[in-house]
Amino acid sequence: MEHIYLDYGSTAFPKAPGVGQAMADYIDQVGVNIGRGGYEAAYHTAEVVLDTRERLCRLFGWNRPESVIFTSGVTASLNILLKGFLRSGDRVAATSMEHNAVLRPLAQLAQSGVEVEIISCERDGSLPPERLEEALRRRPRALVMTHASNVCGTLLPAEEAAALCRRYGVRMILDCAQTGGVFPVDMLGWGVDALAFAGHKGLLGPQGIGGFLITGEMAMEVTPLLAGGTGSQSHLETMPDFLPDRFEAGTLNLPGIFGLRAALDYVERQGIHTLRQRSIARTDQLLRGLARIRDIRVVGRPGTEGRGAVVSVDFLHLDNAQAAYELENRWGIETRCGLHCAPKAHQTLGTYPQGTVRFTPGHATTEEEIDRAVSAIEEIAKEREGFTLHF
Repeated sequence: MEHIYLDYGSTAFPKAPGVGQAMADYIDQVGVNIGRGGYEAAYHTAEVVLDTRERLCRLFGWNRPESVIFTSGVTASLNILLKGFLRSGDRVAATSMEHNAVLRPLAQLAQSGVEVEIISCERDGSLPPERLEEALRRRPRALVMTHASNVCGTLLPAEEAAALCRRYGVRMILDCAQTGGVFPVDMLGWGVDALAFAGHKGLLGPQGIGGFLITGEMAMEVTPLLAGGTGSQSHLETMPDFLPDRFEAGTLNLPGIFGLRAALDYVERQGIHTLRQRSIARTDQLLRGLARIRDIRVVGRPGTEGRGAVVSVDFLHLDNAQAAYELENRWGIETRCGLHCAPKAHQTLGTYPQGTVRFTPGHATTEEEIDRAVSAIEEIAKEREGFTLHF
């Protein structure tokens, strides 16, 4: 059976052309570390790492490559930023659309005396500006906010939020897991203090590599979560105070960085507008097809305006896990089912505790694949028409 991959919100597949080869070439032909060797191969590898930082600066509208910090991904980045910045007695604001990569670190910090305020979003996932400003008037030390919901795709007003944070003297941490490489982000122009990104989603790179960009001012306010070897200032028992070494303890994931560099090269050549239009066109096709199907509920905004390539469906007369199983077992359609690591978002959207079946098209999704998905969803819904599902 032919498989139709509609889980780009979890990770992009296929990856950008050349990613696997770049990683294999590093492992088979290079294999050295940076900052740990005084020979040509180590210096060349350091140049590749610097070039990757510079490419990420261009992508996210930043101008200091040394302020690009590599981690294993968005989760590690947010833990470093939140736990290194917030102290007992501080207050932090977040939205009700946040992923557990934000919610769980905040829950841990709350046990240590950090006050957490959750700003309620609307039933379509949107965040009213007046509600955001009301929370910022109370002057929390930081606002941490997703740029787009991983459950329903709704874009949150990142640029406006950054402007409000500047007005009220609040640090802004932006989670770009779902938007990096897909939607334009201007960290310098917007005034974002720190931005976390994933390498394996919209950037089309491998899993296990991601990071964050941070202003020099905020970097000095974040206590490093990890300490260890950096290849620099080895005579000190404390971490260096300069970037990126302040936060990059230990050995970097160099195969991942080589793969990410190849992916960024592809994204630059294609253009994020072109890549976004491919996935949004398929999202629009999917939404139009679903609009004619009874006995399902599509959550989030009604169209593609203000929305990423994420469509969550609640089957009203069938357990969503069963629907996801049938989609794969009978039609080869691969989706994600459940709460998608974002329980407060589902409470906001009215899909808690049952969750949803999430369809996320990507750059390689075809019209034919979306047609097949719509037909499969329609058939499943018709088969259960008239049934009553109790929770």
